[in-house]
Amino acid sequence: MPTPTLTPDQLDAQAARLHDTEAWQQIITGWEATAPDPVRPSSPAPVLPSSPGVAEQLPDRRPADWRDLLSVPVDRLIAHSVRALPATAPRERPLPGRLGAVLPDRLHSWRRIGQAEVRPSTHLAYARQILTEWGWQNTPYRLRNARGARCICGALLTAHRLGYGSLATVDRAGAWLVAELRSRGWTGLIGPWNRCPGRTAADALALIDATIIRAARAGQ
Repeated sequence: MPTPTLTPDQLDAQAARLHDTEAWQQIITGWEATAPDPVRPSSPAPVLPSSPGVAEQLPDRRPADWRDLLSVPVDRLIAHSVRALPATAPRERPLPGRLGAVLPDRLHSWRRIGQAEVRPSTHLAYARQILTEWGWQNTPYRLRNARGARCICGALLTAHRLGYGSLATVDRAGAWLVAELRSRGWTGLIGPWNRCPGRTAADALALIDATIIRAARAGQ
């Protein structure tokens, strides 16, 4: 199985290019739009008794079908609810440990065998696990430092090499990170944000958490 040679810098640039494409802009446009207000069906007029000897008839305010109360089709409501669910949590598959953190990532390639594809939000959840257990670093901008800590892009690549998502998924996860940064007013790449003076591990984890929510709500 060939080992990807993608570096954090290359991933960063690819994710930014993907984010700027027209197709990606169509994906992220309107992802948080809400449905229009429902239109209430008109109630039938009450039937009054014709004489004192006739029992009073109560008005029937029930609609012909409960679907008449909905302003959008049921399948669209279901799809919207599914998109609003949180990202799938990583399975109970522990990381290789501290020794695995410092080993070259190519030695983990066998872990990809038989692994199913995951959504970008799930891939980001695994990257978060890597930053939490192996550590976060912001300088120098490399895949990892001597202790095995990763930058954000390094964690995305490591998650892929551990078997969580394809390279296309890595690109999409990076593009969602760029989208979240753009919403915060950051116009640069992920790497410069990661190594910005004063940046902390808590900042990095908060960025990934917000991106997971953004991608999951869009069905990714």
